[in-house]
Amino acid sequence: MDLDHVFVCGNPALDFAATLRARRSLRFEMLASPDRLDAWYLESGVVDSVAGSQDSDVGRATAVREAVYALVTARRLGDAYDDETLAVLNAAARKPAATPQLTPAGRWTAATPEEALSTVARLAVELLGGPDVPLLKECGNPECTRVYVDRSRGMRRQWCGMESCGNKIKAAAYRARKREPRAVATA
Repeated sequence: MDLDHVFVCGNPALDFAATLRARRSLRFEMLASPDRLDAWYLESGVVDSVAGSQDSDVGRATAVREAVYALVTARRLGDAYDDETLAVLNAAARKPAATPQLTPAGRWTAATPEEALSTVARLAVELLGGPDVPLLKECGNPECTRVYVDRSRGMRRQWCGMESCGNKIKAAAYRARKREPRAVATA
């Protein structure tokens, strides 16, 4: 499994929820260690620097990630929110968030792991309470469980990303068509 973090969902909170890949089958954990969590915060652009996370930060982050995923799924399906799951997200969002600062070189956001997680939780709150809710879709690849914001023309996007899922599905369909025997026309 590829260890690079992928950002194809259109919102950092959705990309964060996607750090547990293949939820319905392999369940590959992308936030397996404190350094992987810190790498996600930096690569996502949520913060520019983060103080080193500890194992306890990974535990809190995965709890918030699972809450985000459950709430996004409930919202997308029109189901009611689970009160405990809602409480996990809101508790993280209530913590102080990372605060950007202006420096001579431009904007810079340094954060503790708790501030970085709060920033992600707040992004999830904004997403789930905002205008993009009708645009939430789950990837059409049966192995993928990413949810993304579909801003395509006519909301016709089928996959979280062409490189990660779309090309795989299209190539598999092409190979399947090539294996099918052609119908012989009779005159």
